[in-house]
Amino acid sequence: MTGYQALRDHCAWIDLSSRGKIRATGEDRVRFLHAMSTNHVQQLTPGTGCYAFLLNAQGRILADANIYCFEDHFLLDTEPETRHTVVEHLDKYIIADDVTLEDVTATLPSLSLEGPRSAEILASLGAPLPATPLAWAPWERCVVAAAGITGSAAFSIFFPADERDSLRASLAHAGVVEAAADEVRLVRMENGRARYGEDFSDAHIPHETQLFHAVHFNKGCYLGQEIVERVRSRGLVHRLLVRIAIDGAEPPPSGAEVTAEGASVGRISSAVYSPAGGKVLAFAFLRREAVDSPRPLQVGDASAELIGAQPLAPA
Repeated sequence: MTGYQALRDHCAWIDLSSRGKIRATGEDRVRFLHAMSTNHVQQLTPGTGCYAFLLNAQGRILADANIYCFEDHFLLDTEPETRHTVVEHLDKYIIADDVTLEDVTATLPSLSLEGPRSAEILASLGAPLPATPLAWAPWERCVVAAAGITGSAAFSIFFPADERDSLRASLAHAGVVEAAADEVRLVRMENGRARYGEDFSDAHIPHETQLFHAVHFNKGCYLGQEIVERVRSRGLVHRLLVRIAIDGAEPPPSGAEVTAEGASVGRISSAVYSPAGGKVLAFAFLRREAVDSPRPLQVGDASAELIGAQPLAPA
């Protein structure tokens, strides 16, 4: 069974060790992270977590992160490319705060089990199954969190580096194969899960991504909130991240123009050919009117159509 087939129909494991892991400690950690992220960190209790954006003062998205609450610290789980950005950005705003940031990426590897049978496989290993998104539970020397990267049913496992070989051996014994990076990307795109750094970036504000589960609109002040609230109150979003299907088997490059009735309405962020769908699936930023009043689309000479007005929320 290939990793692609396993992710779609069974279960595969994905190496997430390159994802950034940043530990935040200190008496002021709750207040500080609450003021530096878009979600309600102050409501978190040990064993829970949330997905959030880190914004600059202009409301642009510098990074996204899963934020896990522990008894004496927070763990920020970020995309590999934003690991250093997150540390530098947060550290810049630690003035008189009792907050210490530690990059523990090298000493806290992780992997995820993803696919429709991931819960069954994890239970067979004797691990707990956190019931709500981004909740976590201890498992011997590991931590299991209800989170993944493909949009499938998923659980992430954080473990000490010396447990790597034994954990992988247990998965192999259970018949779980590893999914390669291209297989992971393909299934993620099929599931409509947008990824920071590829599908949206620091050129965008939260409203354009439509990933509103990352934003708590009644939490109080945080960096970038003024812009977020201004856009929300005035409805000034002119482009939106959406999913489209394109006839053919050749994915267009990032930045390819999307047209409707001969007029430009947006550009492709990322695209991949889906064997399951027999079409190219893509994320694109389209003008608001092209989303609110869908019309036949074109990408080059290929016909296209809107298949999802919003990206999928992270699992």
